[in-house]
Parts: sequence; C-alpha cells; structure tokens
Amino acid sequence: MKKLILASAVAGLSASLFAGLYGDIPTAKHAWAVHDTNRPNPVKVTPGAQLGQPPSDAIVLFDGTEESFKKNWVDGKGERTKWKFVNGTLESVNHAGNICSRQEFGDVQLHVEWQAPIKVEGYGQGRGNSGVFVLGGMYEIQVLDSYETNPADMKNPNYADGQAGAVYGQNPPLVNPTRKPGEWQVYDIIFHQPVFEGNECKHPGSLTVFLNGVLVQDHWELEGPTWHCRRTRQEKPRATKGSIQFQDHGNPVHFRNVWVRELPCRYANTTHGTFLANERDVMNLRRETAKKLLAKIDRNKVGSQQVKEILEVLSYCDEKPFMDVASKICGGYLAKLEALKPRELDERKGTIKDLRHNYDVLWRNGKAKDCPLGKKIEQIIKEKNWR
Repeated sequence: MKKLILASAVAGLSASLFAGLYGDIPTAKHAWAVHDTNRPNPVKVTPGAQLGQPPSDAIVLFDGTEESFKKNWVDGKGERTKWKFVNGTLESVNHAGNICSRQEFGDVQLHVEWQAPIKVEGYGQGRGNSGVFVLGGMYEIQVLDSYETNPADMKNPNYADGQAGAVYGQNPPLVNPTRKPGEWQVYDIIFHQPVFEGNECKHPGSLTVFLNGVLVQDHWELEGPTWHCRRTRQEKPRATKGSIQFQDHGNPVHFRNVWVRELPCRYANTTHGTFLANERDVMNLRRETAKKLLAKIDRNKVGSQQVKEILEVLSYCDEKPFMDVASKICGGYLAKLEALKPRELDERKGTIKDLRHNYDVLWRNGKAKDCPLGKKIEQIIKEKNWR
C-alpha cells in the first residue's frame, strides 16, 4: 500500500512539474517554451535493419531492381535515360548525360553508394569521375577515384577541391577516407538549400557530407552553384525543389542503394526554432497553440486551475482576445482571494505558492508584471512569510 501511495505521489509530482508554465516561455525565434509539453514529439521512425539501409520514412529511389530504375530515373529532358541497369546497379554511359530522379526534392538527407571502376585508366579527374548533384544539378559533391592522389605526385596529380568528398570547386574534404577503386564507397549527405526573401539571401544553404562514415564536409555554407574553373555567387534557385542527379563524365561509375528523407527547411522550421526561424511564422504557430489551449479552459469556473491555464495561454500570445479572457479569469480569482479570511488563505498555501511559480516564469521573461492578481499573490506570500 505504501509503495502504491508513493508511486501515486511521484506521478502527481511529475504531472505538476511538467504541466503548464515550467521553463522559459516562447520567443520571437522559438515557438515553444523550454521543456514544453505542448511541443510536438518527434515522429517515430524505424531504422533500417542494417547500417545504410533505408529507414521507414525514406523515399527509396533505387533498390537494386530494374523496376525502380525504370520507375524513378530519367534523363535531363524527363525522357528514358541511356544509363544501364547492370547487376543491380546504375551504370553511367559515356555521352548519356546526367541521370535524374523523376521526383524532385528540396532539403534532404541523401544516402547513395558508388563504385569507381576496378580498372581505372587515366589520372586526376580522369579516374572514375562522376558526381552527386542536389537541387536539380545546382550543387555537386564530387565522385572520383581518390584512393591514391596528390597534387605533387606526377603519377596521379589532382586538385584538392575536385577529389571525392569535395563540394566541387569550393571546398576540399576534411580528410580522404576513400577506399580502393572497385570497392563500394558510401555517401550520407545533408543538404539545406539557400533561403531567399525576395532577392535577399537570408542563408546561403549548406552541405554536410559523410564519406564511408567519416565527416568530410562539416556544414559547409555554399558560396554559390558549383562550377568548373570559376567561382560563383549564391543566386536564387529557379525552384525550391529539383532532381537528385548523378553525373556522366565519361567513366563507367556504378551507383546503388539510393534513398532520401525529406527535411523541413531550416528557415521555416518553427517546430525547432533557430536563428533562421521566420518570426512571422513563429508568431502564427504560437497564436494557434494559444487558441488550442484557450479552447480547453472551462470558463464556467473561476479557480486556480483556470488561472494556471490562462497564464499558459498568455505565455504563447498576449494579444487582446486572450488578454480579455485572462482579465476575466484572473479578476474573478482575485476577488475570491480578497474575500478569504487569514485561516482560509493558510489552507490554500500550496495552491497560492503554485500560482506564484507560474507568475515567476512569466515575470522572469518580462510578462504580466502589472497583473493585479500576480501582485496580490506576491503580497500574500510576503506577508505570510511563506518560503
């Protein structure tokens, strides 16, 4: 029986701690309070059975079957590609042009495995050259046999920003973790597209790349579209979505196990809140949350529970419609407190201190400083010397 009572007490304490106002309240950049129980929980995703296999929310673009090859891949004109389906892989064909995903994507997590030919002819950029492009060909992560390469090595000279793992022409990989030609290499790529408001670039976009499980691009902010032999400036993309593409560069490079997960744009991702968050979108989400919380309040009653609930509403949005309801609820409860005798106040010590906690959260965040009920609660606690 004691264990049951203790368990119930702990459960009640947890519910009290994590309900209503608890952590710092929402801001212009954060739609949610710290430790906010109203914040949506992450969607449950089942990981792949083996490392590199698609999770349950992935869009599989190539699974090693000819069906997925024909269904998901076209040439640059949207017509049947001249690339080959060979032993469960996509094989590039000289002069066939890039192979493009039929479906278009914006911000993505992209997984792809690639293989340079076992017998590689030539040197430098002629060794198993291809590329992985995002956003319809605007940005390239280089594909190349870079197992043994060195700009100073006359046997296989190459430039650093054109090696495997490079953001082509912009940033070399941090390290060179490539395997031998003929062995399968693994890319895991996180791409966030540039963000524009009108013609103003708010964020240039970024690429994070793992090659064979090793970080080679650490949130590289894009200077502009990748290009051969010239620098570019970031420009507004023609569209916010584009195809995933693999490059035909004249070498028979193979690709397999291609899947993506669509990611929310960081700028509009009001669920998480970052320095990129759009303040207008954040405020709209806060307002909607306040409306939902307001709808749950039993306005036929005026008690401490209703006060706690309306204070939580105000932490999201203190615009006039919400303030009008707050004035009525808090004013009604203030009248009740003022009518109580000293002994009756003592009986409500826990409730009053609990309400002061809710006000404390608002006060330390610059809200509700002039609320008559809050001032009355503070006065009672001071006069009663309640700790």
